Amino acid sequence: MAAESKPSYRTMQARPNAESLIKPGELVDLVEVTPLTLADRRIYNQLLENAWDAIDKPVVHTIPKALLRGSHNSNDRVGESVERLMASIVKVAVKWDGEPAIERVQLLGGNIEHTRPDGMLHYEIPARLRKIIRNSTIFARLQRDVMFALSSKYALTLYEMVQKRGNLKHRSEEQFSLDQLRGVLGVPRGKLTEWANLNNRAIKPAVAEVSALSDYVVEMEPVKTGRRVTGVKLRWWRKDGQGEAERARAMEFSSVGRRAKAEGRTEPVAEAAPKPRPRPARMERKGAALSSETYETARLRFPGYDIYHVESEWRSWAAGKEPARDPDKAFLAFFRSFAESNSL
Repeated sequence: MAAESKPSYRTMQARPNAESLIKPGELVDLVEVTPLTLADRRIYNQLLENAWDAIDKPVVHTIPKALLRGSHNSNDRVGESVERLMASIVKVAVKWDGEPAIERVQLLGGNIEHTRPDGMLHYEIPARLRKIIRNSTIFARLQRDVMFALSSKYALTLYEMVQKRGNLKHRSEEQFSLDQLRGVLGVPRGKLTEWANLNNRAIKPAVAEVSALSDYVVEMEPVKTGRRVTGVKLRWWRKDGQGEAERARAMEFSSVGRRAKAEGRTEPVAEAAPKPRPRPARMERKGAALSSETYETARLRFPGYDIYHVESEWRSWAAGKEPARDPDKAFLAFFRSFAESNSL
């Protein structure tokens, strides 16, 4: 008798933490019928995170509006985003009776918004979307600081696409037709129809930002049929220690720019004396620090797993115990046991 196969790892088993949140893969490579703004996308990610513990259940979720409005003093933009999300119909690639299909769903259900500035937003996740999330087995882990640092909806969408694919086994590139790419990026119909415009106004700026601020270096290479560009090949690879140090520095300057914008300053911000670059050999997190080599070892030994989720599980397990003499070895040993119990 053949051994019974273990169930695949479900998206809902992944947990948000202080640094990151979870987005189901089916909600990353969306084709928007109703284009959304950068603020809409950020707010939606926050709504998903807030609902995560019961996101597959028919319940009403509650979140303070102040958490959604960012640096703005008014709640008007929150209401406008909520209305666009309610009206937004997206196409999700699914399997139906074992065959590829397209399912059209609403992103957000009914909601109630308190009118006072410090009020709450009560909202629902639509039933069909709950089912999609419940069955999801692939996801993107989004770092909060990166999500709020990216300055365009195209950059945020590209970041989500790369985060979804980053831990895939034996795969570091994917090809899209131009129509597919426009759909996933949320380019409005009739806009950026020429390759040069799409490349210069959407693709190049997004690639530059994501490569600077995320864990990955990203490339988009045009694919031609004859002399005409008909598609794009997306490539990604994880940064080494030097790249991580450069990313940390880029995030510092990005936060300075965000503060200036929030304060209404349009003049250039004088660059502060450069701070010492973080040592690439160590990646500091809450609790014991793990070396960058340990992360790379974990990715090689256990391809396909969400490294940061397993790290969070390890830190939760280790809380209250005697600190490990060698945190790197302890983490890898825990990872081995985790992989044996949660095989992909």
